[in-house]
Amino acid sequence: MCRAAFVLFLALLFASCHQSENAKKIHKSHLKSQSNKAPYAGQQHGSIDTSLIDIQALNPQIQIELKYTVSDNFLGEKLYAKITKAYLQHDVAQRLSGVQEALEQAHPGYKLLIYDALRPVSVQQKMWVALDSLPPIERVKFVSNPKNLSLHNMGAAVDLTIVNAKGIPLDMGAGFDDIRQIAYPIYEDSFLRAGALTLEQVANRKLLRSLMQSQGFRQLPTEWWHYNACSRQEAKKKYKVYQTEAQIFQNQ
Repeated sequence: MCRAAFVLFLALLFASCHQSENAKKIHKSHLKSQSNKAPYAGQQHGSIDTSLIDIQALNPQIQIELKYTVSDNFLGEKLYAKITKAYLQHDVAQRLSGVQEALEQAHPGYKLLIYDALRPVSVQQKMWVALDSLPPIERVKFVSNPKNLSLHNMGAAVDLTIVNAKGIPLDMGAGFDDIRQIAYPIYEDSFLRAGALTLEQVANRKLLRSLMQSQGFRQLPTEWWHYNACSRQEAKKKYKVYQTEAQIFQNQ
């Protein structure tokens, strides 16, 4: 090969290698910029943990009145700083949406009303301490020991009731967060016989219970409003535990 041809060959080879390196740098830069973008969660906040979903984004018919975003609760104080939506695990939310659909078919205009859903352990701890006048064996009937976790802490439990077509909650014979035994589902028959609960109040509880059970939810025996999506053992295997609100809103 003559000298001129050899020099031309080297020049072309260098240019080709230079273009290849530039292409690699551009590709790497593009991948880096893509990886730095926050994942789209499809929620109003846009930055919630992607394993969770706002129930109203899935089914707008379901109503919310989160008791711990205001002081209208048994502690008399606002407990959530950032939570304004009812967040649940995706599969739990799908089942709850099925409950709403069944309710609407049976009673047009009726809706589920959620009082609480995902609750971080930090708030669970405040609730546990607030009831320290009760011995632990009694306290766990109303608030799970934060050391053992609640399914609320994993987005796998929900506190709720039913509202009629006018938006009025059905009479359940005891209010939300009522720690008296009249709120215990296990004592309904006794209170009914004693005249402390009416047939209508018990029927309203049974309506909620039958709908929730049809989607595999399990009622807490001491709270007519509380339903678990699965056992605590199952939840610990399947779901993440949210210790604080900051873990829910990852990019805030």
